[in-house]
Amino acid sequence: MQIIRFTAFISFLLIISGVLCNSALAQWHRLPFQTMGTQAYVELWTEDDNQGKALLIAVQNEFERINQLMSPYIDSSELSLLNRDAASHPVTISSELYQLLQQAEQLARLSDGAFDISFASVGLSYDYRQHIKPSAKQLDTQRPLINYQHIKLLPDNQVTFAKAGVKIDLGGIAKGYAVEQAIGLLAKAGIKHALVTAGGDTRLLGDKRGRPWLVAIKHPRKEDGIVAQLPLTDSAISTSGDYERFFIEDGMRYHHILDPKSGQSPSGLMSVTVIGPDSTSTDAMSTTLFVMGLERGMVFIEQQSKFEAIFISSEHQLYFSSGLEQ
Repeated sequence: MQIIRFTAFISFLLIISGVLCNSALAQWHRLPFQTMGTQAYVELWTEDDNQGKALLIAVQNEFERINQLMSPYIDSSELSLLNRDAASHPVTISSELYQLLQQAEQLARLSDGAFDISFASVGLSYDYRQHIKPSAKQLDTQRPLINYQHIKLLPDNQVTFAKAGVKIDLGGIAKGYAVEQAIGLLAKAGIKHALVTAGGDTRLLGDKRGRPWLVAIKHPRKEDGIVAQLPLTDSAISTSGDYERFFIEDGMRYHHILDPKSGQSPSGLMSVTVIGPDSTSTDAMSTTLFVMGLERGMVFIEQQSKFEAIFISSEHQLYFSSGLEQ
């Protein structure tokens, strides 16, 4: 493992370098927008101006469609329906959501529970804006409800929960899924060069007109501080960090990534970035590695042939998986 020491507190912010290309400006179509509780952005190349404008709106609409399907904060979403009713009786959901739950279950099994969408059984007791965390009594009651095996995927797209009080949240995979779906929409329309990003998840379609997309990993509190620059084409990159939603109390940082075993925020890492073939997987994988911590996470990522990772530890050290050490 390669180590780079830092003297400042560091976490990740992914910034796409060179987005505002001056050449052939008319053919690059761009749209920033808010969705799924975060900032999103799409950039694509087409010589058809009408197609470009239509596809920007189509991407935005695709994000909102998935948000309406998977948000725990929208009462009419299928996810909210599961959280309300699945403990009392089987609930039939769309094949789309069912397949994503299957993917989440597969990673939960592969990671021995480090990735677990039932973390919401405790997670919903946190309010990071109001600096609210569950009491010790709440943790004792809710922690046993975190177990992906409580989520029963039945035939015919039916889901049930084995225990009352089990809740699920797709915050560790849904944004990456939305990014991937948006890129698929653009590819189906014949687009060869595009970028879609939301929160910490980015997917690149092709290259940037003859050169790679240059992804800069920057210091989030120093505008000009760059940790590394990665030339990437036709790939995905996701970051999970302790700086996205958090509060500090009595010297402790409480953030939105929870260890399923404790129901509390792990403290060994400040961020993890994962590079891989699709953003659904890199989103979930970055969360998984963050929960695992550096030692276990490094062993795990070295076993995943399609993925590479960059870790920043709480000791301000940067670690690369073997495929990135160069």
